[in-house]
Amino acid sequence: MRRVRPAADMEPEMIYESPAYQSLTPTDQEAPQRVQRLRDLGLGESPDPEFDEFAQKLAQITKAPYAMVNFISEDRQFFAGLYTAPAGRASATPEVAAAGQPGRVMSRDHGYCPHVVVRRKALVLDDVCDYPRFAGNPVVDEIGIRSYLGAPLIDHTGMALGTICVVDTEPRPWGRQGLETIKSLAAELTERINQRSRR
Repeated sequence: MRRVRPAADMEPEMIYESPAYQSLTPTDQEAPQRVQRLRDLGLGESPDPEFDEFAQKLAQITKAPYAMVNFISEDRQFFAGLYTAPAGRASATPEVAAAGQPGRVMSRDHGYCPHVVVRRKALVLDDVCDYPRFAGNPVVDEIGIRSYLGAPLIDHTGMALGTICVVDTEPRPWGRQGLETIKSLAAELTERINQRSRR
């Protein structure tokens, strides 16, 4: 067992098993209910201009090259909102082509949003390589992701629908300000989603 203190959400020390004894992607017990809830809301199957605009806002506020509004099902992640920096701003892109929708779909075992959904708490990783559990994620080698900042979207029914997140290909000292910013923006988008469900 190794003890590590993630910059995660600045909570007390957490204990992680060594990678040899654990799956890097957490078990998601709520996935079937989430899939149904997303279907009921009409989310997670197609790009949404409102969410693309929100992702751009996320990137502008945090000065990150990539930002996503991510809805997570049992086996995949779908970026209903996606912003990628213009060519030359960063050296890699967190886009994965699949199902004829380039840049919108990623396997559930890639990235850090599945951890956020299962934990139901924001996650701050200044440098993913500092934490054994996160350094082994495929997005590090395949895409070049080095830092992550994300928060869950928990609707009025209590369901964690997905996340908002920003990533960079360089380490970033997100700090307490980054944590509060991503949580505030998640609350803002969650309220928009709640309003949609009441229409």
